[in-house]
Amino acid sequence: MCLLLNKSSGKKIIPSVKFARTSWQRLKGLMFENKDSFDYALVFELPSESVLQASVHMLFVFFPIDIVFLDRKKKVVDIARALQPFTPNFSPKKPAKFFVELPFGKADGIKEGDFLDWS
Repeated sequence: MCLLLNKSSGKKIIPSVKFARTSWQRLKGLMFENKDSFDYALVFELPSESVLQASVHMLFVFFPIDIVFLDRKKKVVDIARALQPFTPNFSPKKPAKFFVELPFGKADGIKEGDFLDWS
């Protein structure tokens, strides 16, 4: 089982990590997920660093979440805190190779410039 870690501070963020690897998993994300069962980090790896490809929507996600956007070195380039249900679009301010969806509040203590890792 993977753990999400803030390498810059040495702090554990969340003890469970899942990956959206297939096209279907990336498309579905957290749509129709139950808030009570979302107790993990959901990691998306994109084909290339991009603002457009890293854009997300919250359609059919029924609870707020935090999203951390990372470059190819897993450096935090943007954070969306408490992204609200049914938000039609959120794009990071800088290109991202990865983004991590987290339960609301789990991005507390993460700041731009930090490095994250899952292992």
